[in-house]
This record gives sequence, C-alpha cells and structure tokens, in this order.
Amino acid sequence: MRKINVLVVDDSAFMRKLISDFLSENPEITVVATARNGEDGLKKVKELNPDVVTMDIEMPILNGLDALKQIMHEHPVPVIMLSSTTGSGAENTLTAIQYGAFDFIAKPSGAISLDLHKIKEELVEKVISASKVSKKHLINLETNRNTPIKQEERYSKIEPIETINLVSPKKENNKKKIICIGTSTGGPRALQKVLTTLPENIDAGILIVQHMPAGFTKSLANRLNSVCHISVKEATCGEIVQKGTAYIAPGGFHLKVKESGSNLMIQLDQTEAIYGHRPSVDVLFESLSEITEYKKVAVIMTGMGSDGKKGLIALKNTGKTAAIAESEETSIVFGMPKAAIATNLVDEIQTVDKIANTILKFL
Repeated sequence: MRKINVLVVDDSAFMRKLISDFLSENPEITVVATARNGEDGLKKVKELNPDVVTMDIEMPILNGLDALKQIMHEHPVPVIMLSSTTGSGAENTLTAIQYGAFDFIAKPSGAISLDLHKIKEELVEKVISASKVSKKHLINLETNRNTPIKQEERYSKIEPIETINLVSPKKENNKKKIICIGTSTGGPRALQKVLTTLPENIDAGILIVQHMPAGFTKSLANRLNSVCHISVKEATCGEIVQKGTAYIAPGGFHLKVKESGSNLMIQLDQTEAIYGHRPSVDVLFESLSEITEYKKVAVIMTGMGSDGKKGLIALKNTGKTAAIAESEETSIVFGMPKAAIATNLVDEIQTVDKIANTILKFL
C-alpha cells in the first residue's frame, strides 16, 4: 500500500521532531522531509510533491500565510495549518482557510507546545483525510479580495460569490420556522457560500454548528457577518433566536434550544463531547427534534465523520423537517453528508452553490 508522503514545516526544531515522530508512528504515513520556514517549505513542495503539508503559521523569512498563498497558486497541495489559539492566531487561521488551507489544528499551548500529544490523534486523522481530497477542490480557492459585499466590509471574502436566482420566502400559515446547519472540514467556505446568498428578510432564524475549537468561532462569525446580508454572530446563552440572524455555536460548547413562551431560547453547555465534538451537530439537531411547533430545514455540509446523522434521524422522526445534504461534487470531505444520505432521510442533495436556494424553497 502506498504511504502518504508528508512535508512538515515549522521554524522550531523541537516541533518538527515532535510532529514528524507522531506522524511516522502511523503505518499509513511517511514524513518525506521537514522545512524550517515558508521559503524552505515552498522549495521542498516543488521538489518532493508531497501528498500533504503541515505548516506553522508564525515563521521567519516567509511566514505560513504567505507560503500557503504561493503553494496554492503555484503547486496546489492539501495544507494543514498549525495555529495558536490567541486572537491574532484565530484571525490568521481564518485567513489561511481563505487562501485554500485544507484545515487547521490549534496548538494546545502556544508556538512551542510541550503537550502537543493532546492533538496527536487529530493531526493523524486530518493528514489521512487531507490525502484523499480531490485536487479540483484545491484549485481556485485563493481569495478574491476585490468584490466587497458590504460597504463596511473589514475582511476579505473566502471565495468568489456567484449570483443565483433566489426563491422568495413564502409564509406557510404563519407556521414558525428554523434552519439548522452542521458542518466541519471545509465548512467556513461552504458557510460563506450559503449564508451570503440568503436574503436579509429570511423568515427564520439559523442555528449553526461548525466544528472548531474555542477561540476561533467568534472570529468566524465576525468575518461572515461582514459579508452577509443577514446578521451572523457567535451564540450566547439565554438569547432569543431572531429571524434573519445566524447563530454559530461557540467552540467548546454544545448549542441547544428550548421554548420560551412563543420564542426559542439558546442554551449552551459543556456536557460531554460527542464522538470528540463539542459543539456537536447531533446535539443541536436532537435538541430541535423536541420542538414540535416549528417547521425545520436541516442542512449537513462538508466534513469528516458522521456527526449529524443521529440528530437527523431524530428530527425526521419527531416533526416536519426538510433535509439537505451537500453533494460529493463540492464537499471538501464527503463524510458527514455521505452519512446523512445513507439514512435515506435526505430530501435533496445539492452542490454548495444551490443549497441557499433549496433552503428558501423548503421554507
């Protein structure tokens, strides 16, 4: 069996050794080389044509962001970024995703993480998953910064937005409505594609679980808010769900809802992670399955694993729910959508550019 060839790029010799050792312990992976900065990494990508690159963001000579941008432009290859959980680290990580990074991993304790073993399994899993990504998903992901969505936009767009013909939301006997979305690897780009094409006056609130660690979801919400017609924010415990607003579960917290009079109230908790995820799509969907007076639209997009499958079954068993799954054609990782489709409960399978239109049709 052909092994996965990995290039490890980090300015710390200790981190290069630790990451290489972790990866080499897996029989499916071979570390073909290491590099000490972005310039060295870019050179070795061209020379060795690795299957996957792991890259630190903060490095001398040529930092990880600039190196990533050049790699995606000159020699596209799946890149997993290693980032600190500081505010600037979160911003840089989301910029890396804009530039086409496959995914990222948060270092447990800063640039030199002596406790890197905490993310060993995650690192190996993401390298294996990245090695399977289609090269067509890596091409043309570089940011187009020249087409602002809002006059006050502060951030670059993650991906060019195509104009589509939207279906106007229709009232259905004044029945209350809620949209719930679950996604993971590749999710930030998919979310932007969907949320930017939803109208400001959409007749529903939107609840989102994006697999991300604490410290990153607020930055994601702020970026999305700057380019969407709807409002996008990180969810806070106790707030009432409003139409035309998308609420992203904070990293490290499960997102649930409960009825509060005629409204839905957001609840956040740190109960046990579900299959390693907190927030979990299953937890959100199962919470919504207990709300009977709402028409629901459930969406599962790109991501590893099967989170959302059990929750989708619960939604379908207990109320009126229309389910949408992202197609294999546009999914960066066709794990979560594939698991949802396997339940035979998905109403439509759509490419990411058609998901917004399909949501509005079901509303």
